[in-house]
Amino acid sequence: MSAQDLRAARDRTIADVLPGPAEPPLRVLFCGINPGLVSAATGFHFARPGNRFWPVLHDSGFTPRRLLPAEQHELAALGLGVTNLVARATARADELTHDELLRGGRRLRALVARRRPRWLAVVGVTAYRVAFAAPRAAVGPQERRLGGTRVWVLPNPSGLNARWSREAMAEEFTRLRIAADQQGL
Repeated sequence: MSAQDLRAARDRTIADVLPGPAEPPLRVLFCGINPGLVSAATGFHFARPGNRFWPVLHDSGFTPRRLLPAEQHELAALGLGVTNLVARATARADELTHDELLRGGRRLRALVARRRPRWLAVVGVTAYRVAFAAPRAAVGPQERRLGGTRVWVLPNPSGLNARWSREAMAEEFTRLRIAADQQGL
């Protein structure tokens, strides 16, 4: 992918990945902060090499094998979906404004009300704190519910997030998977 492709991807949006009517109900809706430029250029969520979302999704047992970003459509058959707080692509999440994150939180609440996933998993604690006016939120399950939907905050899988190793992320994603599996019983 060329630098020109990446420049052209700035401010683009990509479609959500959501189950259709013939697919299982939405168990977990993963919500990223916003698409990066590689994701916007390819049209696939978490597409930047070095992003740990797809490996961690498999490591934690959400997927039977490690999916490539281009295989994101396979999530729907597993009752999983992907969206973003903010639709527009940027090189870094810190390019987003406070107001964009607040609007994204409102849009996300509306999507959750329509699609009614069992769990909303927001990938990125800092963005969650702003979008949901929860300055003390930490990674893990939240007390807040959106209707009948439980909320879990996960670490950001971006390669820029050096605080969390792939193994530690997989442990947190596994905690969510176990909770989602138990809730479905």
